[in-house]
Amino acid sequence: MEECISIDNRGDFGIWAIEVAKQIVGEQGFDLAKAARDGTEEAVRETGNALGQAITNALMEVYDGLLEGAPD
Repeated sequence: MEECISIDNRGDFGIWAIEVAKQIVGEQGFDLAKAARDGTEEAVRETGNALGQAITNALMEVYDGLLEGAPD
């Protein structure tokens, strides 16, 4: 999510959300599935938390972008 994009409408936001979701699942989903299959309860908890944190980070990134240039 290094690239800067412009979200001007609901459709743009939807496309962004889909692309970010695919990226997050690609990066974090495999680790969670592997932990669920082979890991301990602690490993599942840790990888689940990492997935949740990735989602949170993406949402905060777009929120911060919405605030740029907004009046204080």
